[in-house]
Amino acid sequence: MIQEYFGFTSEPFTKDILPEHLFRTPRFEELLARLEYGVKKRYFCLVTGDIGAGKSTAIRYLAKNLDENRYKLLYLTDSDLKPRDFYRELLFQLGCTPEHQRIDAKRQFMRLILDLFENQKLTPVVVVDEAHLLSNSMLHEIRFLTNFKMDSLSPMALILVGQPELRGTLAMQIFQAITQRIQVRYHLSGLTLEETGAYISHHLEVVKAKSQIFSPDAVKEIYAYSKGIPRVINNLCTACLLAARMQSSFVVDREAVLRVIEDFRKF
Repeated sequence: MIQEYFGFTSEPFTKDILPEHLFRTPRFEELLARLEYGVKKRYFCLVTGDIGAGKSTAIRYLAKNLDENRYKLLYLTDSDLKPRDFYRELLFQLGCTPEHQRIDAKRQFMRLILDLFENQKLTPVVVVDEAHLLSNSMLHEIRFLTNFKMDSLSPMALILVGQPELRGTLAMQIFQAITQRIQVRYHLSGLTLEETGAYISHHLEVVKAKSQIFSPDAVKEIYAYSKGIPRVINNLCTACLLAARMQSSFVVDREAVLRVIEDFRKF
């Protein structure tokens, strides 16, 4: 509907945008650089940011660009994981049938990780997404992943990804053993007003828009409401384009954005 009406080559402001078309701010570039460094050095990394700030997008970009001949990516995003399920899922991703008991599955996982690193010359990269939802027992279990050969070896990279409250949780005294092991950390914040405008323009350019469509005042209102969070910007811009289509308009001005925002605030 939007695509045909505006003459776009595809739908703009979607989460499935190709990696090469991502809008990359200096902060996003810095996050990628830190993640790539952490993976290369087999470090324990912590990434935080507000909902929709682009954390998972950065992880997807990192994963797509990992050399499969050098790295093995293991990705978890189940917030209800128990330690036993944690090891079982990792073992499944490694193509193995897990042992029944947690301690046996844990030992099995440790052996496989060492085999990947020492014999197959692959660096495992374990990503735990939505880590702010993990239980205390699960966070403590994750600490043991960094302890190989009496803490003398780091055969894998470990990346925890979560919302800002994860930082507060890890700052608690009971988690000091974890935070002291974190070697790379980054908090991804929202876009600035200028970046928000550039972000909207970029997404329109990707789909070959014939005009900018959104007025400068419209962009300001989008920024004020979204606080520069890309996912919110995407949702708001899509709703504005739909509204413009329904009104047979090819321009989104300040008043149009405010009407859409008013609808958003009802839900």
